[in-house]
Amino acid sequence: MKKRTHNCGELKASDLEKHVVLMGWVNSARDHGGLIFINLRDRYGVTQVVFDPSNSKASQIASTVKNEYVLSISGVVRKRPEGLANPKMPTGEIEIVCDDIEILSKANPLPFQLDEHSEANTPIRLKYRYLDLRRPVMQQVLMTRHKVAQLVRNYLSYLGYLEIETPILMKTTPEGARDFLVPSRLEPGYFYALPQSPQTIKQILMISGFDKYFQLCRCFRDEDLRADRQPEFTQIDIETSFMPIEDLFRDMQNMMSLLWKEILGIDIPEFKNNIPIMSYDHAMAHYGCDKPDLRFDMKLKDLSSVFANSEFKIFKEAVAKGGIVKAICVKGAGLLSRKELDSLVDVVSPFGFPGVAWCKIQADGAWQGSITKTLSDSEKENIKKTLGMEQGDLTLILGGKNKAVNSAMSDLRLFMGNKMGLIDKNKYAFTWITDFPLLDYNEEDGRFYAMHHPFTSPRDEDVNAFIRGNKDDLKKIRAKAYDLVCNGMELGGGSQRIHREDVQKAMFKALSIGDKEAQEKFGFLLEALTYGTPPHGGVAFGLDRIIMILTGASSIRDVIAFPKTQKATDMMLGSPSPANSEQLKELGITISAKK
Repeated sequence: MKKRTHNCGELKASDLEKHVVLMGWVNSARDHGGLIFINLRDRYGVTQVVFDPSNSKASQIASTVKNEYVLSISGVVRKRPEGLANPKMPTGEIEIVCDDIEILSKANPLPFQLDEHSEANTPIRLKYRYLDLRRPVMQQVLMTRHKVAQLVRNYLSYLGYLEIETPILMKTTPEGARDFLVPSRLEPGYFYALPQSPQTIKQILMISGFDKYFQLCRCFRDEDLRADRQPEFTQIDIETSFMPIEDLFRDMQNMMSLLWKEILGIDIPEFKNNIPIMSYDHAMAHYGCDKPDLRFDMKLKDLSSVFANSEFKIFKEAVAKGGIVKAICVKGAGLLSRKELDSLVDVVSPFGFPGVAWCKIQADGAWQGSITKTLSDSEKENIKKTLGMEQGDLTLILGGKNKAVNSAMSDLRLFMGNKMGLIDKNKYAFTWITDFPLLDYNEEDGRFYAMHHPFTSPRDEDVNAFIRGNKDDLKKIRAKAYDLVCNGMELGGGSQRIHREDVQKAMFKALSIGDKEAQEKFGFLLEALTYGTPPHGGVAFGLDRIIMILTGASSIRDVIAFPKTQKATDMMLGSPSPANSEQLKELGITISAKK
């Protein structure tokens, strides 16, 4: 086999008369009455090869090739004939006149076409992932992923962060999702856990004196999947000691600025000063969620006081029971049909709402809507004033328990923003969300859960109240936690960590984790905290989510080389799969019969 001299994306007019050897896949083949053209493709691009009938041997072989055959082509670079250049191709000025061709490998008929307009469904693409990854759009995504990883490594290394690997076989710890367990052959009945994150280990690194750590690490969570989740994913994991939050924000802001500039060629206005900071309470009050999409306005407005004594019983009762009534005003949406308004139930029904109350002001000033008959003149005036309603506007209202109303209104806001074309797809709106609640109280089982994870520090002014552990105080305490949000997607989050043994013990007490359980699960960390622990904190960004935004992908599966389905299966490998009896015997495991 000859040695490749060039790739299929680099030859130009400056290479005329060169004798070259190219290798790649047949992207397309055309026979123009004896004159055969083959477009040869590799990950660098496509080059046109022409076979002159005078070279009967090469032409005969060329006439037999089909798409995705792998070829070795040798020939001379020449300029394409006048008027036949292709300006859309980087190699469009030239073609290769073939003098020799070798078929390196043949290809069976494809299960789906590999062009950019392929309509193949996801299961087929995942089953034949090796073919799907040949598509230029997929190769471009993975090349972007590589570039982002290199930019991150170089940037953080320049700032003095050290890349340190952490264990994959870890100890099971409660971090919000189920662990993937790995049985130990040498210790029957004992299990490793695949890390949901290197959280405790990177804290150990801070105690060890490595004040700036990072890692592009693999994380594993056995949780229900959706478009932006996978059972295994990659984090840009970062931890620092002795660093104020403001300095950490600055480093991370500059890293994001670098990525957007190098990958998209875009200067984000917020990066020139500082990314805006928004409190958790503000985000929930005005957007109904802690990852608001700030590319458009349409804030949520609280109408609880308007409906506290209303004749509309559903909203009145919601307020009386301690719930809320919230609304959005959709400018210019008054022309939506009744059918379109009724279809909004599909947006809110997952949150337990049977429909959406609505009202609008018509051109003659009259009110129309599903609840207008129950509204007094003063209520109409208050709604109009609170929401800034004008003729032609549509107001959508929900009432009920706080969490359900906020969640449903958040989705309704996004739905209407997309429907009305209010979201600029070319805009990137960043914000830091801060001051999260430290703990979340579950009324059903009467206990607290960590809002972030059990190692998140309360704010300095709340530490003493936190240690005292009064239930009412615990509900009010805020965390030194933060998330970076872009276009309604959480890119990553982190916190300042607990570095005092007494505060960490108070956290376990608040979470109803007894001394014995704490020692079993976190004994190594608790002991390490007694040997001099620096104030420390960090952040972890979802590399996959960052790539999604930078490439415009709609699913996390499209930015991971070998992803899983929503049932956490690998269609190509056929995993998970049964273990054989010998493997199970070695591990001391017996599989019960399936129900």
